[in-house]
Amino acid sequence: MPIHIRRLFPLALLAAAWPVFAAGSDVIGENLLWLSIILLAARMFAPVAQKVGFPAVLGELLLGVALGNLGLLGVHYFDAIVKDPIIMFMAELGVIILLLQIGLETRLGDLVSVGARASLVGTVGIAVPFALGAFVAGPLALPGMEFNAYLFLGATLAATSVGITGRVFRDLGKLKMPEAQIVLGAAVIDDVLGLVILAVVSSLVEAGTVSLVDVLLIIAKAVAFLGGSIVIGRAIAPFLLRWASRLDSSHSMLFSLVLVAGLFMAWLAHAVGLAAIIGAFAAGLLFEPVFLKEFETPKMVQDIEALLPATVDPEKRAQFRSVLQRHTHHQHEQMIEPIGYFFVPVFFVLTGMQVDLAVLADPKAVAVALALTAAAIAGKLAAGFAAGKGRNPWLVGWGMVPRGEVGLIFAMVGKKLGVMSEAMFSEIVIMVILTTLLTPPILTMLLRRQKT
Repeated sequence: MPIHIRRLFPLALLAAAWPVFAAGSDVIGENLLWLSIILLAARMFAPVAQKVGFPAVLGELLLGVALGNLGLLGVHYFDAIVKDPIIMFMAELGVIILLLQIGLETRLGDLVSVGARASLVGTVGIAVPFALGAFVAGPLALPGMEFNAYLFLGATLAATSVGITGRVFRDLGKLKMPEAQIVLGAAVIDDVLGLVILAVVSSLVEAGTVSLVDVLLIIAKAVAFLGGSIVIGRAIAPFLLRWASRLDSSHSMLFSLVLVAGLFMAWLAHAVGLAAIIGAFAAGLLFEPVFLKEFETPKMVQDIEALLPATVDPEKRAQFRSVLQRHTHHQHEQMIEPIGYFFVPVFFVLTGMQVDLAVLADPKAVAVALALTAAAIAGKLAAGFAAGKGRNPWLVGWGMVPRGEVGLIFAMVGKKLGVMSEAMFSEIVIMVILTTLLTPPILTMLLRRQKT
């Protein structure tokens, strides 16, 4: 029996024993049990996905789909997880940690070098899907709806979830690729423009009109936050790091500073009306290796260097020391990794658990959802061709395809405002599911074919 099949046996035993564990659990205890099941199952499903050639994130998403739909088989124990505030917070923290990791592994200079292309990709990636949803796919696939409903559909199709794509690029070690940098930069622009569209459409629904001042205010806040946080943060980062290293130059201090910066910037982004993940990504960009010389742990370098034989000539000894120092420069990128192992899978499993397979029982709903999915994919692939010559347009386009939690948030806003019917919401959810689940395997295939 293949080893990756045998790995699923412990999960089956755990699932069989869940009534025993659940019988005497209170709210806190139940959350602990849920987390233990999610983390154990995610650790087993991720290698299974990798064994068959898919990224680990796909295994976590599919695990979520399986757990979230056990109710169809009469097992309703996991139904409450999706709405549990503690688990939801941990999932949100997971995607914040993920974007902080991606920011730490991204160099601001690389983003600036693709800034023009990323801006064009991001703009096209918002405009084309919005137009397709509001003026083409919506009226054709869902005739008879109010125009406001089509506007919300367009806003949902314009969304992009950078967490899914960033995880795939990161899992495959491709974050340094120009296409990856374009996608990351474009996703930030998408987030800003998407929030502008959402605010405008929401104002139209609630008040019947929208103020140009409100639109300009949203754009100004976004630009001020992104530009100001990076410029000011990079100006004060060296002094803060130097001061902290005088107190404690260990990696525990650096870990704390990086994590605090990520959480604070995420809060600040949320406070000004942006997505928290954009703040976490911006925080990661602040910690360039050149700022971290105080945390090289010179004693450790000297201790290791002392192990070299005395016969090693000074030039080779200097080269060895240089290699050690470069290694310590980049350790800040990996030091968040352990906490990511805990929180990040919770986000992807919870995203998968929001998939309701019962919706697939309605052929009409499936047909409409497939039409919306085709429009959603076409709009983002069009954005890929805005990346210009010398870049793989399919790689950039598919990197922009997943809607993930961002698309679900947009759809939920429309539902709360009463412009979407239950049927339309379910069809949009299917579109979000398909774009989220299709992207990892397709992006993986494209990345493996890429020769860079």
